[in-house]
Amino acid sequence: MPAHRSTVKPRAASARSRAFELVTFGASAGGIEVLHGLLAALPKDFAPAVMIVVHLPPDPPSYLVQSFSHRCALPVIEPDAHEQILGGRVYVAPPGYHLMVESDRTVALSTEAAVRFSRPSIDVMFESAAWVYRERLLAILLSGANEDGVRGLATVRSLGGHTWAQDPDTASSPEMPRAAIERGVVDDVLTPSSIAQSLVGLPASIDQPA
Repeated sequence: MPAHRSTVKPRAASARSRAFELVTFGASAGGIEVLHGLLAALPKDFAPAVMIVVHLPPDPPSYLVQSFSHRCALPVIEPDAHEQILGGRVYVAPPGYHLMVESDRTVALSTEAAVRFSRPSIDVMFESAAWVYRERLLAILLSGANEDGVRGLATVRSLGGHTWAQDPDTASSPEMPRAAIERGVVDDVLTPSSIAQSLVGLPASIDQPA
């Protein structure tokens, strides 16, 4: 089956050579298993902060932090509101709360209405992070069964950030990444193993913009 390709023109600067301050992941059905593999691949000196939104039921307790922590060399936390976003840490959205980025690079949590029937919402996280981190943001959309995250990727890209989507042929629920690709808001379409290799290849330190 032929590989999917983004319909947008390539950027002049490759994401592989860019120093990101924040890497964001959005996932829904089928995405947790992919996240397990990606987080396990991150080295202990991984420089960017990482933020994750996974669609979960709002009521039962979430065991994502414990599950991710067993596989990841970085500290994995469920953040409190106003917590500073630090490089080399993984922040996981709590069930029932939108996870957002404030202008001072702190965490915001919200119980405002669900977006596309989801709270936390991938769109909300991507969009809030895009306005703060701009070209220093990498947003990655994984397996999922709806279109949450597509609008957020468009915002990330319009503000100078970089966008990746999981190859739908490798996703157990391909609807979410496929919708983003078809809308032309994806810079790179990658398999999970290629995403892992590309993340590991990112610069190990953050150079500050002039």
